[in-house]
Amino acid sequence: MSERVLRLRASQWGFIALMLTLMGLFITLGTWQLNRLAEKEQLIATVSARFNAPPVAFPVTADPAALADFDYRPVSLTGRYEAGKTVLVFTSLDEPKGKASGPGYWVMTPFTLSSGGMVFINRGFIPEAVKADFGPDAAVPATQQLTGIARMAEAVGSFTPAPDRSGHIEWVRNPPRLAALSGIDPSAVRPLYVDLAANPDGGVPQGGETTLDFPNNHLGYLLTWYGFAALIPPLLWLWVRRQRRPGSPAADPL
Repeated sequence: MSERVLRLRASQWGFIALMLTLMGLFITLGTWQLNRLAEKEQLIATVSARFNAPPVAFPVTADPAALADFDYRPVSLTGRYEAGKTVLVFTSLDEPKGKASGPGYWVMTPFTLSSGGMVFINRGFIPEAVKADFGPDAAVPATQQLTGIARMAEAVGSFTPAPDRSGHIEWVRNPPRLAALSGIDPSAVRPLYVDLAANPDGGVPQGGETTLDFPNNHLGYLLTWYGFAALIPPLLWLWVRRQRRPGSPAADPL
């Protein structure tokens, strides 16, 4: 009786190496998502603590790095609105905290600080139907003391449209762009803006629309990558058993 020793061909060993490499890649991606999950949870906790803290004085510094710690922080500020320089920023408010929603605008008015410099105030949301009542020629409040939520500038991407100069309309709440459209020296404007709270009478502009929106899908991603990695060893074991079965076309007898 002859002895038959079955072995895997070189191409089959190559397939095994490929699958093990993929398993290592899946583990690496899962671990990266695990680290991102921890970072995102820390960010959410930090921002939530800021958001619910008592107001602090609006920062005097104009250094963007120092101002990053003020993102989502309640602030108080003193100064005056600049009449004739309001910019409307187009938006669509889908999940409002107030009554108004749908297509409309953020009313962004520059505010000269008593401590020096200027900051844009997001006075709130207005529906499209009342746009004419809040343009650059509309009257501005006489309020000299404000409290709101500081927010860092929205990013300008390669697909962000140019401002509508004829309509005095912008597409992002980005202070340098708002300043340029208002005829203000961008260097005089702080690189953050302030969201006001809702009007006590519930009217427009509808403030109080700041939301803590941090998508956190990292747990699902890491389970997916680790799941793919966990599937490879049993599937590979079954495949190798089938390749080494006598009579299998893939078996290589000696």
